[in-house]
Amino acid sequence: MENNKGTEQAVKLLNDFQNISFVEIVVVVALTWLAIVTVRKLAPFFAERGPQQLRLWLLGSVPIARLLLMIFAIMWIIPIIFNVTFQNFLVIAGAASVAIGFAFKDYVSSLVAGVVAIFERPYRPGDWVEIEGDYGEVQHVGLRSLRIVTADDNLITVPHSHIWSSNISNANDGTRTLMCVCHFYLNPEHDATRMRSALQDVALTSAYLNWAKPVAVMIAQTPYSTHYQVKAYPFDLRDQFLFISDVTERGKNAIAEAGGREVAAVVAPAI
Repeated sequence: MENNKGTEQAVKLLNDFQNISFVEIVVVVALTWLAIVTVRKLAPFFAERGPQQLRLWLLGSVPIARLLLMIFAIMWIIPIIFNVTFQNFLVIAGAASVAIGFAFKDYVSSLVAGVVAIFERPYRPGDWVEIEGDYGEVQHVGLRSLRIVTADDNLITVPHSHIWSSNISNANDGTRTLMCVCHFYLNPEHDATRMRSALQDVALTSAYLNWAKPVAVMIAQTPYSTHYQVKAYPFDLRDQFLFISDVTERGKNAIAEAGGREVAAVVAPAI
């Protein structure tokens, strides 16, 4: 009798209805939701007003804090509802696997990828990334997807499952700056040494330049033009487009003063 009673207790999935504390469940869910909302509001608030070196750290801590809070809440609620035994665990895991395999495969794939993204950190809030041709700043990293805002102020939602099959280009990878590249295509008839020096001076005198990072001017000869690339880092990655505009505008003037002539960029035909 004792063995049969123990077996019945083991395979019983749910606790007795009258023993389930719904008030406790509601309180745990409410406090978890409140804590998550508080973290999501306070971290960006202090990130924008605190020291620059803490901004990315604070923004990146939001998804980790949210994941830990959700795990804590789930681990708290499960024993309230379910009769947790090893046998019941196997039954629930088997049923969940079948349901996931047939109905929620893509959704769960994104959730798993979201957990992987939190720990591997291919992107984090504040990073500038390019995914499937969309380039922008990561504003939010959720469990299923991330949201990026492009330079044209478009909000794009990208499922985390892209990390399984797509290349993800991260321009700053958690650092405070990133490399900007300005392209100039010139008629080959000019003094390359003088032109290279003029373009380097343009970058070095920009108000947005990060002096701790190197400035380089690269030259490549193409069949139709001489291609110059000015590579440098702005002091704040949020100024990258202002920095590129400044170098491009003054670079054009410097090229004209140095006797150069710009030509249209032409892609060489495939042979």
